Amino acid sequence: MQNPCDLSGQTAVVTGSSSGIGRAIALELAAAGADVLVHARHSSQAARRVADEIVGLGRAAQVVMLDLVDHAAHSALVAAACEWRPQIDIWINNAGVDLLTGAAAGLTFEEKLEQAWRVDVLATIRLSRLIGARMQAQGKGVILNLGWDQADHGMAGDSGELFAATKGAVMSFSKSLAMSLAPQVRVNCLAPGWIKTSWGETASEYWQRRAVREAQLGRWGTPEDVARVALFAVSPAAGFLTGQTLDVNGGLLFRNERPQP
Repeated sequence: MQNPCDLSGQTAVVTGSSSGIGRAIALELAAAGADVLVHARHSSQAARRVADEIVGLGRAAQVVMLDLVDHAAHSALVAAACEWRPQIDIWINNAGVDLLTGAAAGLTFEEKLEQAWRVDVLATIRLSRLIGARMQAQGKGVILNLGWDQADHGMAGDSGELFAATKGAVMSFSKSLAMSLAPQVRVNCLAPGWIKTSWGETASEYWQRRAVREAQLGRWGTPEDVARVALFAVSPAAGFLTGQTLDVNGGLLFRNERPQP
């Protein structure tokens, strides 16, 4: 019996795939048989390592370095992908600004909002529409965007307001895009919860405890947890799934809690 999640012969693009959730998704798709274009903003060495891992899985890989803050980079990325492979079967908009670690953590609320809006929202919308038109013309394709599980009901604090505004926009847009591109193209959204990426590794004890107690499964999620759901969502196994947001959060136990330092 054929594996319903088999992606043999397909080509995928994963934005922001040099680390974290994006890297895990790129490797999961490659392990399922897809050739993968790895996109990154700055870390060419990390992107190259992911590409090497993909090649090690027996698949082809391509690396494209572009800053999605720049509007011109959106059409450039789609053009580069289609130059590499004329038919793109899967497009995953994972790229997002890291506002919780590094220099960006010290920006003002307004500065963080501007960056998140340009990358998380505008880039997702423009890339989705650009590749969506091509997929519709070729008669098939899958787009998967990344939201946030708490956008629907909110979370107190600056970060909660930022992510609710930006990821909520992505989630709502994805539902409408699914209607626009049906029936040729499926569009869905993943809404990860507490996933232990680079921020989670160094988060304070308060956040460590909160992440665990807010999940029914009693643990942090991993990038691989998200990647496995992403594989399902873009595979033939989900062929009758579109316009949906899939929470990947271990079963959120919502509490109206104000964050602490």
